Amino acid sequence: MSKVLYEKDGRIGRITLNRPEVMNAIDDDLPHELAAAVAEADHNRDIHVMVLSGAGKAFCAGYDLAHYAEDPDNRITQDMPWDPMQDFQFMWANTQAFMSLFRAMKPVICKVHGHSVAGGSDIALCADLTVMGDTAQIGYMPTRVWGCPTTAMWVHRLGPEKAKRMMFTGDKISGVEAAEMGLVLKSVPDDQLDAEVEALAARMASVPVNQLAMQKMVINAAVEEKINQTQRLATVFDGITRHSPEGINFKARVEQVGWKQAVQERDTGTFDWTRNKPFD
Repeated sequence: MSKVLYEKDGRIGRITLNRPEVMNAIDDDLPHELAAAVAEADHNRDIHVMVLSGAGKAFCAGYDLAHYAEDPDNRITQDMPWDPMQDFQFMWANTQAFMSLFRAMKPVICKVHGHSVAGGSDIALCADLTVMGDTAQIGYMPTRVWGCPTTAMWVHRLGPEKAKRMMFTGDKISGVEAAEMGLVLKSVPDDQLDAEVEALAARMASVPVNQLAMQKMVINAAVEEKINQTQRLATVFDGITRHSPEGINFKARVEQVGWKQAVQERDTGTFDWTRNKPFD
């Protein structure tokens, strides 16, 4: 079964993350299927705008920790000593797959319901316009341990101080707060999310493709070089976070108690990853 669905609907290319049984969590295949769907829509001259969404209860719950943290045979953790360039090669490919949304000629609207967290926020924030439901949640909790957002879109969208507020805490925020903060275009009541995105897509789809492409290219040109430089550093640091003493302790804790408990301990701040024991 395809992990990313693509459908042409008039002038709109509809792209849907399709692992609803795990809240569209990212595995080895999903980033590359996403990039392939974006390329298909981008190369179709009849498509004017893409709408990206997630099947089921959430947009995307991030990387599939049941595989990447619990399974010793995976591609984002290595035995020590680790090879940072092997790690970088794998994660950089994923980052560039997510950035296909940003670099596509056609504009992309991301519709966020449920959760868009950790690596899922990387995907949502690479779109040109992100619209959230009021109760949807977005955040990058792995900044507490075991992660650095490789797309570095938080600082691009928020500026340094507000990005630091999110990265220093690993907090999740609602669609309402994300819109107030300027992280996303807007937030609307959950039951109006579909209609809001459809209206925006229809309005944009009435503009000629070449006009849309030129406007996107000009705006992206103002920021793309800086984003590319920041992403390289972020992707290297992402690998370091997973192979630091704290990162190794987190993975060992996942293997000991399961990823759900380990993530809860991380997100609530009840475990000391440096000393590898619960806080007194």
